[in-house]
Amino acid sequence: MRLWVARLFGTAAAQMLLVAIGWHMYELTGSAWDLGLVGLFQFVPALLLALLAGHVVDRHHRGRIVAACFATQGAASLVLLVAVATHHDSRALLLGLSLLLGSVRAFQMPAQQSLTPLLVPPLMLPRAMAFSSAGMQGAIIGGPALGGLLFVAGTAVVYGASLALFCVACFLALRLRYVYTRAPREPVTVSTVLAGVDFIWKRKPVLGAVSLDLFAVLLGGAVALLPIFAKDILHTGPWGLGLLRGAPAVGALLTSIVLTRRPIERRAGRTLLLAVALFGVCMVIFGLSRSFVVSLIALAVSGGADMVNVVIRQTLVQLETPDAMRGRVSAVNSIFIGASNQLGEFESGATAALLGPVGSVVVGGVGTVLVAAAWFRLFPSLAQRDRIVAVQASDAAYGTSSTTSPDGSATQGRT
Repeated sequence: MRLWVARLFGTAAAQMLLVAIGWHMYELTGSAWDLGLVGLFQFVPALLLALLAGHVVDRHHRGRIVAACFATQGAASLVLLVAVATHHDSRALLLGLSLLLGSVRAFQMPAQQSLTPLLVPPLMLPRAMAFSSAGMQGAIIGGPALGGLLFVAGTAVVYGASLALFCVACFLALRLRYVYTRAPREPVTVSTVLAGVDFIWKRKPVLGAVSLDLFAVLLGGAVALLPIFAKDILHTGPWGLGLLRGAPAVGALLTSIVLTRRPIERRAGRTLLLAVALFGVCMVIFGLSRSFVVSLIALAVSGGADMVNVVIRQTLVQLETPDAMRGRVSAVNSIFIGASNQLGEFESGATAALLGPVGSVVVGGVGTVLVAAAWFRLFPSLAQRDRIVAVQASDAAYGTSSTTSPDGSATQGRT
């Protein structure tokens, strides 16, 4: 529960901080180019440092890494608060702190993802992942909304609120308790840093799940085009755009709540692929719709389908991965997620320039459905996966072995 609350406060604070930095930058420069640079400066270090961060996460106490990440983001909030109060804020400062925040994200994501399996038993992990996702979706919805309300009182108030939330998150992360065994010291080499890539390549169910999400988001995303749909196709104002942006998160939140009560226990692989196909169908419906209500429903259902994908994929990846490798595997997974989100927005814009916004979304949705269908054949071990909690094969190369208990759950030991 401490990790869940820490992530809830930390995610809400991070969302508020990102919104504040974007707004602050636009107030200072009035430049759309500078807004784009803020995003780029956060994405590039997160991408470049991800593999090294995964190695660090597997060698050190993950709870302390998460706490350090929260503390660093809190320090960035404090710097911005002081800069605004003393009128020393500048474009260079915002870009520099964006680089810092992107670097922190490279370490925070794999550390957080690999912590959960250490705190709950394997059979409870699907529920824990769904519960965690529910909190994250709530923070993603509520964080920007709270930040927007606090902007009425001034930019400094938003930075101060972010600082307070990061402090609480850091305190809770420092109080996390789990059995920690210091990893043996070994030099940082290319093979150790790339071990997560090698592991995913050799584990076909994991490779299938991670690559499926990459292509689904890459082809099926429509977030970048929502302003066009809101204004020119559905003929709504900014309020309509806000509802369209929030609809997938609402659908994801409701679905994650359901999954905490009724976790997916059978036909996990088939359910994963069908959820991705449903996501694609929803994108086709959204692209063809001229009704604001139908578009909202399509986006909400797409968010729910994506949440099923997220819960199954993250649970599968964590349970298939030995603890000694979870940081590096989670780091590779975070690269796939970040790349798919960023490249997906670029793909949407590029195809919209060629085919128009409707054609871009419809073609992307159809492509997502075709990818899901292809994965049934390309990754039969994933498609035929029944239970998420499966037996992990012995893997001497990674220094781990697994046995199966009578109830079918996997127990892991060191060799």
